Amino acid sequence: ETLAAKLKSPLAAPLFDLARFPTSRYQQGGLLKEGIPQPRAEWSFSFVPPLVAELRRRLGDPGRPVVLLGHSGGGQFLVRLTAMQPPPVQRIAAANPGTVLPPDLHEPGPLGLGGLPGELATEQVLRDYLARPLTVYLGTSDKVRDEHLDVSPAADRQGMTRYERGRRAYFRAHDLAQRWQVPFGWRLVEARDVPHDHELMFNHPACLTAVAASEPGGETRKSPGS
Repeated sequence: ETLAAKLKSPLAAPLFDLARFPTSRYQQGGLLKEGIPQPRAEWSFSFVPPLVAELRRRLGDPGRPVVLLGHSGGGQFLVRLTAMQPPPVQRIAAANPGTVLPPDLHEPGPLGLGGLPGELATEQVLRDYLARPLTVYLGTSDKVRDEHLDVSPAADRQGMTRYERGRRAYFRAHDLAQRWQVPFGWRLVEARDVPHDHELMFNHPACLTAVAASEPGGETRKSPGS
């Protein structure tokens, strides 16, 4: 059974091809070019709001609830989209991202907010980021440092594996929201015993929780030791 059938909803998959969207433009959203911050109009993120609007137009429903889901590089793209230029959607689910965007004004961009233009590296940006409906969706066996994983010193400061990086980012965000006493819209969902495999992640029962706009009975939180 396909994910679309499970969700009982249409599914659209826009193509960001490698030739036009290398790592700096896809996973990192085009925030920087050769280390230089780019204007918003040049960000790859800027394509998403019109894509969402076009999807709603084709469905004939301008208020249609939309959820964004991406795995690996797509998860990286969505994490940064959530912080920088989120479209009006019900939830953004980032599955097994290779690197994340921790709520940190000091870690240099594009893996952090440090060094980005002033309007992108403020406490208010972090507050808004924490409040947005982001799901960090992780396979608990995604612990292999394979050839596709960013193993730069900046990436390894986030954690040594995708699973560790995602959990650390979630709990840092959760703790910061509690400390600041601000709204927290993130959700941590885990697919037990699943490695870095998009088909297994999307077919796992936990995927429905990851993409749900809200959870019955309210959001439940996992402790760091769970």
